[in-house]
Amino acid sequence: MLAPIIIFAFNRPEALKRLKKSLVSNFLYKESEKFVFIDGPRNENDQNKINAVVEIAQTITSNVTVSTANKGLGTSIITGVSSVLQKYEKAIILEDDLICTPNFLSYMNQALDFYEKDDRIISVCGYGLKIKRPKNYVGDVYLSGRSSSWGWATWKDRWEQIDWNMKDWKEFSSNPQRIKAFNRNGSDMFSMLEDYMEGRNKSWAIRFCYNQFKSGKYAVCPFLSKVNNEGFGEEATNCKQQYSRFKVNIDQSGSTDFLFDPQISPNKQIEKECYHYHSIKMRIYSKIRNMLRF
Repeated sequence: MLAPIIIFAFNRPEALKRLKKSLVSNFLYKESEKFVFIDGPRNENDQNKINAVVEIAQTITSNVTVSTANKGLGTSIITGVSSVLQKYEKAIILEDDLICTPNFLSYMNQALDFYEKDDRIISVCGYGLKIKRPKNYVGDVYLSGRSSSWGWATWKDRWEQIDWNMKDWKEFSSNPQRIKAFNRNGSDMFSMLEDYMEGRNKSWAIRFCYNQFKSGKYAVCPFLSKVNNEGFGEEATNCKQQYSRFKVNIDQSGSTDFLFDPQISPNKQIEKECYHYHSIKMRIYSKIRNMLRF
């Protein structure tokens, strides 16, 4: 059974049009169940754009949910994914600023089926960093201790394990060794989680990644990315910048056959390259690049 597609949108009709166009190019698109969740306006200026987004969403599916209040992305995703996973065992999740390759749905569904019984895996990511494939490496995917929120999928049983309320925060935040271990997946991990706990952001993704870390699970990511993020710029809700350090090799092969290794395991070379993208050095470089553009 194909995984349903869940799309989260807000006030960017052109972005949703681009995402739809890229999804329509996937041959599994028509036979996939689709759901669109649209967040409510922050102010009066948002309403006309949201109305246009609703019109586009209704050309995608009749399963369109429009919020009357502005929930924010974090709450929208948690409530939306939870509602769909009450009826389905798995789901593919997209935000409106993403562009998918024509083989995105094939890859996601095959990976979901292949790793469904592997309890080490918490998510399947369509977005993959520009990672060099190690010599003699088997398979089209690698394991990462950090899930990506840019085109991803999970299973109901994994999703239901997430503690969104962070009940162990006090214990964790007072343990330097655990904090250091968490930051091995990126120098920004603990600071983002702390920002959430202190009310400076409403991120769902950092809480997902923390629960991934706490349970010792991995994300499956492709060497050739099936997703590109268009959400950098002034209209972006969370990423108001032009330069992104997250470089990718986009899959232009058109292939719908993928090699998954049942014996897949963490690779030290890959882990080192993944950390580089989230290192302090790269984060500072990225900020400088964006400052110089203005």
